[in-house]
Amino acid sequence: MFKLTWKHLGLMLVLSLTLVLAACGDEAADDEAAENGLDLGDDSLELVYVEWDSEIASTNVIAQVLEEAGYDVDATPIDNAIMWEAVASGDADGMVAAWLPGTHGDLYDEYSADLVELGENLEGAKIGAVVPEYMEDVNSIEDLADYTDEFNGTITGIEPGAGVVQAAEQAVEDYGLDDWTVETSSSGAMATALGQAYENEEPIVVTGWTPHWKFAEYDLKYLDDPEGSFGEAEVIETMVREGLEEDSPAAYQILDAFYWEAEDMEEVMLEVSEGATPEEAAANWIEANRDTVDGWLEAAE
Repeated sequence: MFKLTWKHLGLMLVLSLTLVLAACGDEAADDEAAENGLDLGDDSLELVYVEWDSEIASTNVIAQVLEEAGYDVDATPIDNAIMWEAVASGDADGMVAAWLPGTHGDLYDEYSADLVELGENLEGAKIGAVVPEYMEDVNSIEDLADYTDEFNGTITGIEPGAGVVQAAEQAVEDYGLDDWTVETSSSGAMATALGQAYENEEPIVVTGWTPHWKFAEYDLKYLDDPEGSFGEAEVIETMVREGLEEDSPAAYQILDAFYWEAEDMEEVMLEVSEGATPEEAAANWIEANRDTVDGWLEAAE
């Protein structure tokens, strides 16, 4: 017959205690949500975002707010097109990273019928070609034709397929910049190239967007765009999957209430650029802006 040794008994006691504590933790979270008047529903959420500095900031902030409400949130960085498809198909619950009407316009047209559009979470966004202010004689995209050699005929872009990259490629065509190319890389590589050029006061033109920490860090300017290749001012919207309101009511309401200013986003982005983790920067912003955050949470009560 199998005999339980003191080691076996100890192991079983530890396992039992762990299970009890886990159950108590779940009950405590449920009790806290109940006390706050929140109807969590399904408390597991999947958010997706494109790995731009702006969307890293917004997704980390809203993820922590949803966790504060009682949700278990998994935030996954993925490609633009996959992000939209994931929410439209129901593989992900939502995103706060839809740049409209221009940057993600094609993706919106393709997937919007299968999404729930919660509206703007940030206004005053913009994309365009950006150069340092010390490039005093370059003020319009048209001017680039006269400085091909100085810029090596290169616009430094971000990820292939990004809306701002597509707009830059359109600008090359619209302005007859036949000897120019848009060099794709990543958001981080673009920022690194900009920083190195800026430090040495070298010519550089990059694909830029606002909000972004680089405008707080460096003295930059958008080039005029009389042909409208980069479109007009944009907004960032929140999109969720169909059925989220029924499955996770409080999350739906919090995501619907989520709205902040460009200065808020840039504050988080700048802290990350200076060495903080996205989680740390998001937590610091939340702590410093309790009234705003409490307003989002109260929308779910």
